[in-house]
Amino acid sequence: MRRLLLLGPMLYVGACGGKAAPTEKPVTEVSAKPLTRVPVEEPSEEEGVTIVNARGHMELSVIEAGLSPHNEELTDCYMSKLNKRRWLGGHVVLTWDIKKDGTVTQVKLAESDLGAWPIEKCLLEVARSATFGKPVGGDADFSVPLDFTAKGKLISWEEDKGLKAVGGQTVKLDACAKGKVPAPSDVTVTVYVGPAGKAQSVGFASAKSPIDDAWGDCAEKAALGWRLPDPKGIVAKLAIKYRTH
Repeated sequence: MRRLLLLGPMLYVGACGGKAAPTEKPVTEVSAKPLTRVPVEEPSEEEGVTIVNARGHMELSVIEAGLSPHNEELTDCYMSKLNKRRWLGGHVVLTWDIKKDGTVTQVKLAESDLGAWPIEKCLLEVARSATFGKPVGGDADFSVPLDFTAKGKLISWEEDKGLKAVGGQTVKLDACAKGKVPAPSDVTVTVYVGPAGKAQSVGFASAKSPIDDAWGDCAEKAALGWRLPDPKGIVAKLAIKYRTH
């Protein structure tokens, strides 16, 4: 398996009330490299597209051609749903599985601590709409990291505190897998907790299995009903694992 780290153009957007800062305007044109990140503040120079070469591989020009038409849509997923929640931010990794004929068979939200299912769902919808040319040498997959930097203040609860805070309330997510709606496995659940211990926003990710939209919608509703410890005047962020077996 070979991993290549590639650098590409950045999309600059603001995070103040859902509007771009005066000196930061979205960049929608892609030059010589594929889309790599969607930073909201200061970009890093070390993130990039990860190509996993286990069977075939994707040429950079093919990835660029598939992703570049969707740069603005990916930015809009965050900006249009941010509202006044300046504390929303995190790292997202989208992974595409591509058949040898260029067909996209699966898109996964492989990583996300963004904690905002409506934004994550939108990113998935955009990612699924992208089309690509044929890989070289057979089936292939590749990953694209996206970063959204929050401007609002918050505190992070460590895993042990998060598990204790949520307790057995994860059982409420079990009911979301029913009928034709599959349950994802090894899910990371990220939650923001606000005044009186009320969940303010929740999001999901799984590197092992796709997250069905209907499951995500149901799980979001269930998790927003959790009662959690009051962070006392500030928003707290926690992440726990669900269905790790």
